[in-house]
Amino acid sequence: MTSDPRDRPREKLERGGARALGVNELLALVLGHGMAGSSALAIADALLSASGGLHALSRMTLAHLSRQPGVGAAQASRILAAIEIGRRTLMTEPPGRPQFLAARDLAAYLLPRFGSHAIERFGIVLLDTKHRLLKASLISAGSLDASVVHPREVFREAVMIGAAAIIVFHNHPSGDPTPSSDDLRLTVRLCEAGEIIGIPVVDHVILADTRYYSLKEARNR
Repeated sequence: MTSDPRDRPREKLERGGARALGVNELLALVLGHGMAGSSALAIADALLSASGGLHALSRMTLAHLSRQPGVGAAQASRILAAIEIGRRTLMTEPPGRPQFLAARDLAAYLLPRFGSHAIERFGIVLLDTKHRLLKASLISAGSLDASVVHPREVFREAVMIGAAAIIVFHNHPSGDPTPSSDDLRLTVRLCEAGEIIGIPVVDHVILADTRYYSLKEARNR
C-alpha cells in the first residue's frame, strides 16, 4: 500500500518545519534517497536499529556506516557531516570566557565536545581565580572501560599556565555516568595531589551521551 505523500519526510518538513519530524525522518532526509525495494525512511529505520539509536550512531566511523545496507560512502559522509554540524552548533561559545560555578554549566560545555565517544578519554578544565575557563584539553585515551591517568600529566599544564584550579572529566562509553570504584579512587588521588601542589581539584565530572555525574554535586546532596 502506497503511503500518503503528505506523510513523507520532505512534505512534513515543508508543512511543519524540522521539529515536526522524528529522528528517523530527519535521517532519511540526510540520506536523500533509498535503493531498489527500500525507501530512505526504511533504510534510516534499519540504520538506527542496527546502531542502537541516534547517540550510538554518532560514534560510528565512516567505514562502518558505509557497510550498512543501503548506505554508501557518499551517504555515510552526509550523515557524519550532519552530526558534526549539530555538535558544533552546541559548541558555539558566547563572547568572553565561560564561567563554571555549577556542574550543570560545565556539563553543558563538555557534553557536546567529549560526552559521546567510543573510547574512554580523560581531560582537564583549567580555571582562573574566578573559575573562568582558561583551557580544556584531553590528557589520555584508554581502552573501552579504563583510562590510565597520572597526577603528573594532570597538573603539568595547569602549573605551566598558572591555573588557579582545575576540574577533571572523563566519559563513559557505556552511556552510564555512574562513577566506578576506580573513578572514586582516582578522584581522591588527584585531590590529594592538588592540595600538595596548591591547585585544587574543584570537581570530577563523568560524561555520558546526554547525562553527567558530578562528584561535587553528589557530595553536597
